[in-house]
This record gives sequence, structure tokens and C-alpha cells, in this order.
Amino acid sequence: MRQKAEGRIHERITALAGPAYPAYVIQGDSTTVMVDSGLNWLGPRYLAALEELLGETERVDYLLLTHSHYDHVGAASYLKRHLPDLRIAGHERLVELLQKPSALELMNRLSESHTELRGQVVSEEDLSLRALVMDEILKEGAEFDLGALTCKVYGTPGHTRDSLAFLFPEIGALFVGDACGVFEGGAERNVRVEFLSSYQGYLDSIARIAALGPDMLCLAHGWVFTDEDVTDFLDTTTAETARHRGLIERYLDAGEGDVERAIQELGRDEYDVMGGINQERAAYMTNLAAQVRHIAGLRETAG
Repeated sequence: MRQKAEGRIHERITALAGPAYPAYVIQGDSTTVMVDSGLNWLGPRYLAALEELLGETERVDYLLLTHSHYDHVGAASYLKRHLPDLRIAGHERLVELLQKPSALELMNRLSESHTELRGQVVSEEDLSLRALVMDEILKEGAEFDLGALTCKVYGTPGHTRDSLAFLFPEIGALFVGDACGVFEGGAERNVRVEFLSSYQGYLDSIARIAALGPDMLCLAHGWVFTDEDVTDFLDTTTAETARHRGLIERYLDAGEGDVERAIQELGRDEYDVMGGINQERAAYMTNLAAQVRHIAGLRETAG
């Protein structure tokens, strides 16, 4: 089965603020965690939803970040200002990145492309992502007790070098960020491939996610898969990853190895002409450029 990442999706799991950029809240008996903090523009909506879900007597203890992209860490500094006891945890690469002015400037600039969400903001508070201090570093093999639930941390590089996945084995729920792609759901394209740092690492991470055997696969955008649909999605995204590499290589060949030409022509044909991509164009082109350059580098290395 697949369902939108919205509202109560399990007796212990709630997806806040809509399926496009859900913040997942997982409630143990003694500790509550939130996975990802979406876009900066959604900060007030996440906070209001947390207050509605948890009331005045409970709190969210941890914010676990799957990776360093602007649409996953965007509201982190806003939430930290309003929830000072919130402990923010993620990969060690985030320590420097979330203090780096150039990285913060890029993330805030990409956030500006979300004009529809920006237009819905009623808060007069500055919602831009600010420099942020990480409270805890999460590494492969880490685990912690939530009371009746355990959170286990797995490295899933390929989308980014700092991608992490979080498994709650007692309920079979796995939160993967963008480590295995984004389900688009359209008739013409089902998966948006998201390898940005390593093609092979991305495929290896999909295989590892499959080997963990989750009963519930919670994607960072749009959807939650359960039961046999977990396997079907992972098989589909594996096949689509290979197809996408082949597509990039055809554009590189057509442009006689001109990387920038391949980026622009592929972006035009896939985003503008074919359409159906549920991502702002600026972010799509940034990611596509990383993919094309990576594949071009692999070809050059291979000789």
C-alpha cells in the first residue's frame, strides 16, 4: 500500500504540515523525535502542528536530520529558537556546513524559489535559515532508546555524502530522506532519481535499504510505502537509476562531451518539455548539474 505522508500514518508516527515537505514525528513512551525540518517557510506550520499534536505537557526531544539539503534543514534554526531544549542531531559534515556563510546563503537562495509557500507565510519573523550548532553527531551504528521504540542509524550515502536513514525496528518503520529517490506518482515518470554525490553509492544505499527489510518506508517527500509496495518501489527506483544514467550519457554523447550543454539541454527536455517534475526548477537544475558532472567525471576516469 502507499499513502500520502500526511497526518497520522501509524499509532506512533505523524507527518506534519502536508505531504510535500513532511516533518515526521515518532513518539516513544519516554522520548519523541522529529525527522527533518523541511523548508524554512514552513517553520511556523511545523511549530503549530507540534503544539497541536503534543499539547502543553509533552515535547519533541530530538530533531534528526537525514541530510544537509535546504528543504530538509530549512526550519531547524526557527524551531531551535522556539524550542530551546530541542536537540538537533545529524551527520558530522553538518557541523561545519550549518555554520558556513556560503552554504547558508545558497540554501536561503534556493528557498526563495518556493514563491507559493513564501506567499502563504503570515509570520513577520525572519524565517531564513541561520547558523546552527549541532547538539549531537550521529554515526553509523548509533542507536538510542525512546521507550518501547529504538532508533537505529544507518549511513546511506549517494544522494549526499552525509545522508542517514533512521530505522525503528519495533514497528518496522524506516525514514530514508532522499536516499532512494522521490516518488512522483505520474503516469510518465514514477521516480525522480536523486544521486548527487555518488552513482554507485546511491545504488548501494538502495540495496542496503532493501536488505533492512522495512515494513514501512517513509520518504522525505510525498509518500509512505508499506508491505509489498516497499519492495516494488525499491525495485523501480533501482531500475530508474540505471535508466537515468543512460539518459545523461546520451546527452553527453550528443554534445560531444560538453557538460554544460548536456545540463541545459537535458534540463530543458525533461523539465520544460516533458514536465511532471514536482520540484522547483532552480533546485532541479542544481541537482541535475551535480548528476551530469558526476557521470562525466566517471566517464573521464574510465578513459
